[in-house]
Amino acid sequence: MNRPCQILSKALLVAMSLAFVAEASAQRAPAAASAPKSKAARPAPQLEARAMELLRAMSSALTASSSMAFTAVATYESPTSIGPPLAFTTTSEVLVQRPNKLRVITGGDGKRAEYYYDGKTFTAFAPSENLVAVAPAPPTIDAVLEAAFKNAAIYFPFADVLGADPFKNITEGLTKAFYVGDSKAVGGTTTDVIAVVTDELFMQIWIGADDKLPRRLRATYRGDPLLLRHQVDLSNWKLDPVVAAEAFASVNAANARKIPFAAPPAPPAAARARSVKASKAP
Repeated sequence: MNRPCQILSKALLVAMSLAFVAEASAQRAPAAASAPKSKAARPAPQLEARAMELLRAMSSALTASSSMAFTAVATYESPTSIGPPLAFTTTSEVLVQRPNKLRVITGGDGKRAEYYYDGKTFTAFAPSENLVAVAPAPPTIDAVLEAAFKNAAIYFPFADVLGADPFKNITEGLTKAFYVGDSKAVGGTTTDVIAVVTDELFMQIWIGADDKLPRRLRATYRGDPLLLRHQVDLSNWKLDPVVAAEAFASVNAANARKIPFAAPPAPPAAARARSVKASKAP
């Protein structure tokens, strides 16, 4: 997921209406991080070789296939007026065909939403309201993710898994990376657990010991005074699946009532929330 400071916070797609505002609220960006220290004051990064090797292996595993499918179960905490946060969960079925096709079907706590990118247009569809928005799209998945966040502040917490160069995205801005240990409690397999740190984020990554695919990403944003936790579990990996030509379009969406894209209003508790990625964008 792009730089580690936003590995869980790259944008995908654009909100269309109140139906999509609900979806945006369910996957909104984490709180703004505090300003990074000046470069002159920075100590040398402390990057353990084993942690970096695992990140390289994970990136290679993700980019070795021209297409892939997986399930992403994202859990995030949302503040309440009584103190302890509530937890909300979404489940996304993701299909990717590099370099320019993507399908995400998301349900869970909130209304179902469907997103299609065919290399030329991006479509966002709300089945329960039978509303659809379609817009011209950039020529790559990375560019779509970037542009959509700028326009609508919506992200998927697994977005950096989709990028053309996950290793570059994850390691940019690292101040510390270290190996935590192995685990047999995540993803139904043995995983190697690493932690990565930037000025904005502390995150653990569980990486399959055999296939090197990411199984869990868990982050806390250091600029968030509540230190709310964001977690995504990745499962049901399929590498180089057979992909039907019509997989990145929807007949139901094509027949839905068309409305224009519009950026959603920020929820009151997250009015100033934004991704660090957006703050660094030109």
